[in-house]
Amino acid sequence: MSQKLYKYAIALTGGIATGKSTVASLMKLHGIAVIDADAITHELLDVHHKSIAEMFGDQFVRKNRVLRENLGKIIFTNEEKKKQLEAFIHPLIRDEIEIRSAKADAKEFPYLIDIPLFFENGAYDIKDSVVIYTPPSVQLERYMKRNKLNEDEAMIRINSQMSIDEKKSKATWVIDNSLKLKHLQNEVEAFVHRIKVETNYYNRFD
Repeated sequence: MSQKLYKYAIALTGGIATGKSTVASLMKLHGIAVIDADAITHELLDVHHKSIAEMFGDQFVRKNRVLRENLGKIIFTNEEKKKQLEAFIHPLIRDEIEIRSAKADAKEFPYLIDIPLFFENGAYDIKDSVVIYTPPSVQLERYMKRNKLNEDEAMIRINSQMSIDEKKSKATWVIDNSLKLKHLQNEVEAFVHRIKVETNYYNRFD
């Protein structure tokens, strides 16, 4: 790949249930392209469902689709199996992201790559990042409600990632998602405006 790969990329990251998907949707409404690593992962898991069945068992595949929720239950509690899955799927994800990023860079305008484990894995040479921040107590409450988990189950999964406060400290920018949707919409609008100002976007059409 060209050395200019990721030239216009901004890593979009955060923690479980901090609101990355909602922010990604709002960004798209403002004309900011988003490459979704999670969506790519889901696509690739299904494409390689036979390999997943061979590694983990037929019970994790149904009608050529990987049962991600079932697979997640063992991945989050078994470090060896987690590493096995990551060793298989991460290179495939990276290759696909590079293909899509090359196309996005050609447009010479900032775009986002939604990478949940951006800081944990350090696999992408992307200079700037924006973290979607939710206080840990709110994060836990939202995750338990969304996924119908008890506190212990939710904490195991949340603790499998770097803490949201540490991610916040590493970010180039932070979008706060601790309040209502309207507040988040305003945060996203402010972020998009700042990006457009910094890239001289508004003067392109003078």
